[in-house]
Amino acid sequence: MKRTASASWSGGLKDGKGSISTQSGILDNTRYGFASRFEEGPGTNPEELIAAAHAGCFTMALSAQLGEAGITAENLTTKAAVTLDKVEGGFAITAVHLELVARIPGGDQKAFEEAANKAKAGCPVSKVLNATITLDAKLET
Repeated sequence: MKRTASASWSGGLKDGKGSISTQSGILDNTRYGFASRFEEGPGTNPEELIAAAHAGCFTMALSAQLGEAGITAENLTTKAAVTLDKVEGGFAITAVHLELVARIPGGDQKAFEEAANKAKAGCPVSKVLNATITLDAKLET
């Protein structure tokens, strides 16, 4: 399976404009630029997209891990915070922090934590990132 996306950029770094599109069409010439990446300007940015990808990937992986343990969640909600730091030679994504709230009536804390940690380590986005990945997982029963 392969998925594709494309980006286009015109102009210089600070005054230029870009757009991002995805194969599915969910993003279709969605704008991004210096202000949306390093300031608070309108548009998206690569780090926000990685955060969305990681939150989605982890949450699906957790659902699978819970299923293998015979558990079905009523709801799983994950927030991913990507940290972009200036490092020697430029910028790097140095960390991703996942915040999970899981609603599993009658859920077992130990089984939940085991599934969450397996999902954190095993989701494909976690595997591709060269960053420290942390997780706060809260179980609501």
